[in-house]
Formats: sequence, structure tokens, C-alpha cells
Amino acid sequence: MKLRLCTLLLSTLAIGLPSYAAKPNVVFILADDLGYSDIGSYGGDIATPNLDSLAKNGLRFTQFYNTARCWPTRGALMTGYYAQQIHRDALPGVGGGGQGVRQPWARLLPDFLKPAGYRCYHSGKWHIDGKVLDGGFDRSLDMKNQGNFFTSAGNSIDDVAVKPPADEKGYYATIATADHAIKCLKDHAVNFKDKPFFHYIPFIAPHFPLHALPEDIAKYRDKYLAGWEAMRAARFAKQKEMGITNTTLSALEPDVGPPYAFPDAMEKLGSGEVNRPLPWSELTEEQRRFQATKMAIHAAMVDRMDQEIGRIIAQLKAMNAFDNTIIFFASDNGASAEIMVRNGGHDPKADPGSAATYLCLGPGFSSACNTPHRRHKTWVHEGGISTPLIAHWPAGISAKNELRHTPAHVIDIVPTVLELAGIQKPMEWKGEPIPPAPGKSLVPAFAKDETIARDSLWWLHEDNRAVRVGDYKLVAAQGDPWELYDLKTDRAEQNNLATQMPDKVKELEQVWQKQTDEFTALVKKTLANQPQNKGGKGKGKGKGKK
Repeated sequence: MKLRLCTLLLSTLAIGLPSYAAKPNVVFILADDLGYSDIGSYGGDIATPNLDSLAKNGLRFTQFYNTARCWPTRGALMTGYYAQQIHRDALPGVGGGGQGVRQPWARLLPDFLKPAGYRCYHSGKWHIDGKVLDGGFDRSLDMKNQGNFFTSAGNSIDDVAVKPPADEKGYYATIATADHAIKCLKDHAVNFKDKPFFHYIPFIAPHFPLHALPEDIAKYRDKYLAGWEAMRAARFAKQKEMGITNTTLSALEPDVGPPYAFPDAMEKLGSGEVNRPLPWSELTEEQRRFQATKMAIHAAMVDRMDQEIGRIIAQLKAMNAFDNTIIFFASDNGASAEIMVRNGGHDPKADPGSAATYLCLGPGFSSACNTPHRRHKTWVHEGGISTPLIAHWPAGISAKNELRHTPAHVIDIVPTVLELAGIQKPMEWKGEPIPPAPGKSLVPAFAKDETIARDSLWWLHEDNRAVRVGDYKLVAAQGDPWELYDLKTDRAEQNNLATQMPDKVKELEQVWQKQTDEFTALVKKTLANQPQNKGGKGKGKGKGKK
């Protein structure tokens, strides 16, 4: 143990982090369906002063990735493995996905933090297999109701179903998520002040249905009437000025609509709905107003989330925990092009954004929210997998308002947190060996803008596939041939080099296939004994699945 502490001390000194006795607290805030450019510090026009303050006084990663979808990202984030390795997304010919159950060795981060003295809290969406407390958390608010932001019905606290009052009023999921987080933090300050904490706060916002408070919608009601092209251009110009991107703006793809077709939804939503990112000038006045209103509600949801994050930050400061708390902020996938009607249906006569409505952002403004990238959630082009990552830690990160350009992924969060906490991950769990995890610690990048060495980054979701090696990315949408891009000069994925560089295509395809084969072999070892239809409800966000 002494040797391990000495090694940690030398490591922290070598990378420029302070040496101190207190382990850092960790808060990981995850948005749902947030676009790459939706917050101000990544070029956005939505009021996000609290997140922007964290960015101004910390770090922004410009090439941070997720898995393109909600539940695979959450599984990868909390385990440090690609979702396919742990049955939480499908591989060719084997199971996995929204109803897959992790192997016993695929433990969540709290299982490694708690033996080191951490208290662990969860406030918000779950979407990981099993019960929350069984995953190592001490307290939880599980937002199981993801179809109506205005009621607590269906949710659970500490894995026990909530019983909402018959006259429930004034409830809004984003505020309730922050309320629970603050309640946990206040209790920690009173009863566990000598222990470090890990708090996982996955908001549902701004995932559909587009539900927001009227006063928040009013701020943005007429803001987006100039259309998605104008919004993209303004955000891109701001990103260039900030240094967030140095490549081109992707072209709109008017032939690419939602990933899943729901003709009945289009009929219910009426003539104002548009399922393609057509030129704004070609839309009717009714369509322009309808689309701009949807974007206004999306903006209101992001705005409110930032307000609630501000309340959580205020609580951290009030309990004197802010300086030694590393706060991360990211999104589970890119903005969504989906259009559907689920849960309570859609009343076209009700006020947009109210509980009786069911609206989705759709491909036009989703493209703008993902500026400067191409495509949307579920695709593994950059628009589907790129997310902001803010890292803020006054006691441990001296850099202020700096960018980090290293490619990184949600699988990197577990090894990063374990290093910061001085925890060495065990080689086995209850007598069973733990396979090596692919993630890399991001701690070296906290001190300076350096590239974290790795062999590759890999993606697969619903037959959309990609691999990145260095600056080259090989990517293909379902049923399409491979495309090759040099992301150093073309992160917008506009100049396909596949025909010019066939040897590079072959090289990267072999890397992708080798990784896929290794993951498949790992999964097959345990698949026969794995209860695939227990534990994970798999509330898939596409194909009409609940």
C-alpha cells in the first residue's frame, strides 16, 4: 500500500497536479441528446452561463466521443468498456443491446470507489441493466419516466417506486433531478463530511418529448425563425473564433431524414412537420414557425438544465466541496433527427412544449445543433458521436479556459477517475478474471494539450460502423460502403478519400474487424450462461421501442 501511494505521489508530481491527502470528489453530469454546439462554450446561442463558467475556468475537449446512443454510452461510461464487450450493444451474430445483461466482472465505477471510502449517488436517468443500488450507489433517483417531464409517475427512489400525489402540480423532471442531487449533497455534508463522494447526474434533457416550462420557452420563441442554415453558420463562425474547429462546415443532407420512419407520427403532427433538412426558403410559413418553435423548446430545455446545474454548483460551494470536486460534463450522443409520437400521444391543440404534446427536434435543427459535424444520433459519423467534454477542478487543474484536442472517449472516464482517486483496479472480481479494459486515463491531458496514445477508437451501432486510427477515420452507414476521412483537415467528413487511398481503407478495415472479432469472442464466452432478458429494461429510443 505504501508503494502504491508513493507511486501515485510521483505520478501526480510528474504531470503537474497537486499532492494532497484528500481524495477528490467527482461529479459527472450527462445530458441526453445534446448537440455538439448546443452550449455557449462550444459555439451555441443558448444561455448556458454555468457550464460556460466551468469551461472558462477549466478545460474543453474538442474531440471527445460517445457511442452514438443512450444506453451503450451509459454502459461504457460507467464500466470503461465498449458497450459491445459487456452485452450492452449488439455484435454481428450475437446478442446484446438495450436488454443485454453485463457479465459479473463488468462492474460499475462505484464498485471500485466504495472500497476506497467513497459515497456514491445517482440522480436522473439510469438506462443501465440491473437496479441502481445493486450497481454500488448508496442513493438514487431513477427517472424511469422519460415520456413526460411533468410528472414523477413511474420513477423510483432507491429502487422503490414513487407514489405521486393525486394532485401533483409544479413537477418538472430537470428540476426534480437537481433537487435530488442537492438533497444527497446536503445529507453528505452533514453525515459523511469526512468521506469523498462520486455523484452521477444524468439529466433527461433535452431528449424528446420536447417538454419545457412556459417561461423558459418564451426566451427563445422567435429566436430561430431565420432557420437552420442561419443557425449553423452563426455557430460555426463562433466555433472557428474559439478554436473549437479548424475544418469546414458539413453540408446539409436533404435526402437524410430520421433513422426510423413513423408515417403515422407525421400524420399526427400535421402539416407543419418536416422530416428532411430542406432549404429553409422552401418551407411554408407554417412549417417555419413549427420548426422554429420546436428548436425554441429544445433551447429552453438546455437553458433550464444549465440553471439547475448552477444550483448544484452553489450547493458544492456552500458545503466547501467545490474546489476539490472534479466536475465533468458531456452528452450521451449527438442531437437527434428522430420524429415519433409515443407515451401519451400528441394533442396538436395544446401549447407546444406542454405535457399533452409530443414533439421531437427532427433532422433540420438536429443538423444545426451538431454543428459543424455531419449526421445525427445513431449514426457513427461525427455528428452522432461527438460531444462536448468540460473538465473543471480548481484544486487539480491549473489551466483555465484551455482546449484539449486529443481524441478521447467515454471509455476513458473510469480509468481517469480511478487514477485521480489513487485506486488500482483489481485484476479479478470474486475469483473471475477481469478482461483488460480499452479506456485510457485522461489525466496527462489535464496538465497540457497532449495526445493520449492509443491504438484505435472503435464504433458499431445498428450496423453503422467506424474506426479511428490517428487522424484517419473509416466510417460507413448501414448498408453503405466504407468512407475514409482525414479528420485533421476534414472533421466535417466532406472529402471521402476511399478511392484515392485504398490501402489505408484496407488497413483500417482490418483494425475494425480485428476489434470486432475480439469483442465477439469475449461475448461468446459468457453468452450461453447470461440471462439476456432480465435486469435491463432497454427503453430503446428508436424503432418505437419503449
